[in-house]
Amino acid sequence: MGRYLVVKHLSKIMKTSQSQFFILLAIALLISACKTNTKPTANTSNFTSPEAGLLLKAGETINIKLSLPDALVDSIQYFIDSVKVASLKDTTSLSLKTQNLPLGSRLITAKIFTKGISNDIATNIILTSAITPANLSYKITNTFKHDTASYTEGLEYHNGFLYESDGEYGASSMRKTTLAGKVIQKITLDKKYFGEGITLIGNKIIQLTYKEGIGFEYDKNTFKLLKTFPYNHTLEGWGLAFDGQTIYNTDGSNKIYKLNPTTYQSSGFIEVYDDKGPVAQLNELEWADGKLYANIYTSDLIAIINPKTGEVEAYISLITLPKGEIEDENNDVLNGIAYDAKTKRLFVTGKKWPNLFEIEVSK
Repeated sequence: MGRYLVVKHLSKIMKTSQSQFFILLAIALLISACKTNTKPTANTSNFTSPEAGLLLKAGETINIKLSLPDALVDSIQYFIDSVKVASLKDTTSLSLKTQNLPLGSRLITAKIFTKGISNDIATNIILTSAITPANLSYKITNTFKHDTASYTEGLEYHNGFLYESDGEYGASSMRKTTLAGKVIQKITLDKKYFGEGITLIGNKIIQLTYKEGIGFEYDKNTFKLLKTFPYNHTLEGWGLAFDGQTIYNTDGSNKIYKLNPTTYQSSGFIEVYDDKGPVAQLNELEWADGKLYANIYTSDLIAIINPKTGEVEAYISLITLPKGEIEDENNDVLNGIAYDAKTKRLFVTGKKWPNLFEIEVSK
């Protein structure tokens, strides 16, 4: 009986030792696995320069440097937005110029190739204008009558006539007039539409609506509606201009969208900046001698914009224009730019202004 108790006690001790052994073994394996899993992976790669959101003036240099946990890199390709700008065989730091890049937020991507596998990391910079805009003066060379019922949203000049889009719900229209103000043709929009910017493309007139998400294509000669199209790349339609290849479109922000002249769909945008920051409230547009002229809503300024970069190169202040008596003072807003490319004449007016002015701009 005593021998049995001793054997039984020894058996318990052996079982306990085995249990402790297996527990210790499991802990050791777990620690080993944790150590193995803490090895840096390609996902820990990052930009040490530039920091995300770094502000740079156009023309300044971007200094690029990467932190890579694995030194075995086959090659690195660098992109600004979607354009490849450099390719290196190692992790050497890189300097890139910002000259001629569009202003605003620019995405910088490094595509890292290691043993046939690629890994992308990204950062961004915000590029602002390095140009101090010129302040331009003007003189009035002619004054013409303008319909005080016309809430001007878009204005074009072509072959001796003005084409004008008028806004407001229940009063929106499009008209063709002489410079003297005589109406040659006019159509009214359904009261559910608020008419906005227009531009001419060959024998067609394109007109936007404010918040209705739709645009109209008309025959220029008859004003017959040819088709409607969706306006869905932004929430609001404001101004339009055409340079012969691209339609430019504003929505009240500092962005100018580029639209396809056939489909009217957006293919991208530029962001507009001066030396102080983004220039928002961009409204009616006009293409003149390779530049975009834009009314800045609720101001007396016209911005002259480089269409490639978005830089404001100059401002025309029209605060001293002798507008005459404005019946609707709540809508006393400069808005309406038309350019005669043949004679280099520039016309400006405002919402419900009694006059339209031909002006000559100079430094």
